[in-house]
Amino acid sequence: MTMLNRRTLFASTMAVATAAKEAVLGRSAEAALPKDVEPRGTVGRLERLPRLDLESQHDFITGFRQFVNVDMNRAAEARMNAILKVNGVDPANDPPVEKVLELTANDPVIANSARSWLSAQQLSWKTLRNEFHGNADAYLAEMDAADKVGPGTLELNPDLKLPDYTRHEIHIQPGGYVGDPFAGHSYLYGTNNFYTGRNNQDELHIALANALPLPADGKVLRILEQGTSCGQLAVALKQRFPNAEVWGIDCGAPMVRFAHMRAADLGVEVHFAQRLAEDSKFPDNHFDIITNNIMFHEVSPEGTHAVLKESLRTLRPGGVYFPIDFYTGSPPPKTAFGKFRSWWDSRWNGEVWRLTYAAFDFKGAMKQAGFDVNENGPSARPGAKANILGTKRA
Repeated sequence: MTMLNRRTLFASTMAVATAAKEAVLGRSAEAALPKDVEPRGTVGRLERLPRLDLESQHDFITGFRQFVNVDMNRAAEARMNAILKVNGVDPANDPPVEKVLELTANDPVIANSARSWLSAQQLSWKTLRNEFHGNADAYLAEMDAADKVGPGTLELNPDLKLPDYTRHEIHIQPGGYVGDPFAGHSYLYGTNNFYTGRNNQDELHIALANALPLPADGKVLRILEQGTSCGQLAVALKQRFPNAEVWGIDCGAPMVRFAHMRAADLGVEVHFAQRLAEDSKFPDNHFDIITNNIMFHEVSPEGTHAVLKESLRTLRPGGVYFPIDFYTGSPPPKTAFGKFRSWWDSRWNGEVWRLTYAAFDFKGAMKQAGFDVNENGPSARPGAKANILGTKRA
């Protein structure tokens, strides 16, 4: 029997990872970007975190978050329901969130669940931020080298005037999407943590891309993703529609820089630009499909109206507008615990517009912008039976 030493084992692991990457992406490892920071290789689409201890911390936080999301939340919801019933409040019948908070404010089970979730979020950002900022020169050099490398293109606009709503530290991510040069790096791994391992190969974004409805005439030559963040959906869209010109725009320069670098490293031709969804600079009647994913609950009502107006302008007659977010396929929560979680998310997790969005008449705003609205479009989010879609009149 041949004995494996550490070097042999590491080399074997790297070979398996490289083979997996080639199988998923259909390209050779020779296509790697210049100055590519990839010391531990990849598993499919996912670049492994650069140190084993960091990867172990990330895995622990992911497991802890899953425990909080399932077991601790279940216990907290049962405790909340019991408290409300004792006080004559039906937890399933849309109770006022103010009453829910008043009756449950000092309960240790509910407080421990909420605090544990917040701690997992904070630890996730802290461990990632320490890595990327602690090795800033290497990561910045990697992005600098990738900025002008194809396939695809990158457009940055350093003079872009950012609306106030874009400056919040959403998800309490330090610096938010616009104020940290490594926002894209942290967002990718942080959301992998948030999805508790269910999106390490962009599975959720691929499912969204495959759910996208087509215009009635079937023509798909140009696609736009608004609020692309680190580009996972835009890449999946290009892979579904290889002959289409795909654009991903975001207000955050760090986001689109990372998105472009990642797409180029995957060998997928997407065009990324730092632009506003409400002022995209594209011509009239330009796109066959415009979509976005979990964007509108981060946007002010004024911004939402402006985005919808701009979307109608840049969509061609007969084109499809397919926004994907909370409540575009299912109503806001009516249970006590669901309303508490939404309130808590807004208050403690940097989701400034979450409650405003829940009360916003999104369907009415789409109609006001000029879309023909169908509430029974194809389902996009898990658990939703349908998703709203708009079309532009021919």
